Amino acid sequence: MKPDETIKLDREDFEFVQLNQQIRDEKFQGEAIGFFKDAMIRFTRNKAAIVAACIIIVIIILAIFGPLMNPYTYREQNLQATLLPPRIPLLEKIGIFDGTRVKNIRKSSLEGRYQGSVKEIIDEYELDYHGRKIEMLKVKVDIYKFKNMSNQYFWFGTDSIGRDLWTRLWRGSRISLIIATLAVLVNVFIGIIYGAISGYYGGKVDMYMQRVIEILAGIPSLVLIILFIIYIGPGIIPLAMAMVLTGWIGMSRMIRAQFYKYKGQEYVLASRTMGAKDRKLIFRHILPNAIGPTITQATLAIPGAIFTESFLAYLGLGLQAPEPSIGVLLAEGQRQLLNYPHLTLFPAVLISVLMLSFNLFGNGLRDAFDPTLRGFE
Repeated sequence: MKPDETIKLDREDFEFVQLNQQIRDEKFQGEAIGFFKDAMIRFTRNKAAIVAACIIIVIIILAIFGPLMNPYTYREQNLQATLLPPRIPLLEKIGIFDGTRVKNIRKSSLEGRYQGSVKEIIDEYELDYHGRKIEMLKVKVDIYKFKNMSNQYFWFGTDSIGRDLWTRLWRGSRISLIIATLAVLVNVFIGIIYGAISGYYGGKVDMYMQRVIEILAGIPSLVLIILFIIYIGPGIIPLAMAMVLTGWIGMSRMIRAQFYKYKGQEYVLASRTMGAKDRKLIFRHILPNAIGPTITQATLAIPGAIFTESFLAYLGLGLQAPEPSIGVLLAEGQRQLLNYPHLTLFPAVLISVLMLSFNLFGNGLRDAFDPTLRGFE
């Protein structure tokens, strides 16, 4: 066939198919997935974050109901039951938290003061005291039997004035969580309002507002907090407000960056063209896009606030007796750490688990709310 040659086709050369059939697009399989549902699906795939969330829930439940699980109150004193070691009903049968303590005693006291309360003789030795040999024993003593309290159980032991450490620990964790949550909520509120105004209007408004932030951020936050506590006095509200002095700056900067990112988008410009007011643009069109980073940053700020409260209490600027917190318990236990380590052990483990769990939970939320990570799954 030559290039210039034309091919002639008749109608009979074609065969029409599906001429009498209606052709439609196929229906979508499955249901539509929104932003938060998609984030939840990706969050549930993070096993570490799920475990951390479960641990946080358990600690919160114990902080609420833990003080009600035994008959002792957080301020009840019993001078007969001072510095008792932990004793837990089931674990004592396998030699863990069985209410015993290793002590060095005179051999003559074995049949006297400690009669009936020594469970095991670990070692025998002689002590040279000013040229006089004294026979000594290293023994494991049942402190509860020694103090005639065999029928009582203090699960985490008692402190120096006989207060139950289990009740005080969970009461203290409740107060620490309340202080941290209250401080973070106020920080989020101030940070969102300040950052939204600064990022939305920009220009001179943004410049002046950012200079204020730089001045506040230039002052050491710990100095401001300590001066505030000294001037106002300790308490739940003063401690929370002290953390708010500069705690909102990070949130405001994050919100400001989100507004600079989204305020020039087409849907925002279209809404402004249709007459939407600034308040509607800020809170309905731009701010919802920052919900994911806001939740993540607020979650990650809670362990920092708990640590700050504990640090202040450790310095003696926390709650006053008899009200406990994790920091107060750590400060009290530190004074007798070598002789009675259980006073420090349980608060230290609790704050460590809280810090780790909140950080893992926050990292899981950050990954779940980050849409750029979808391609890597």
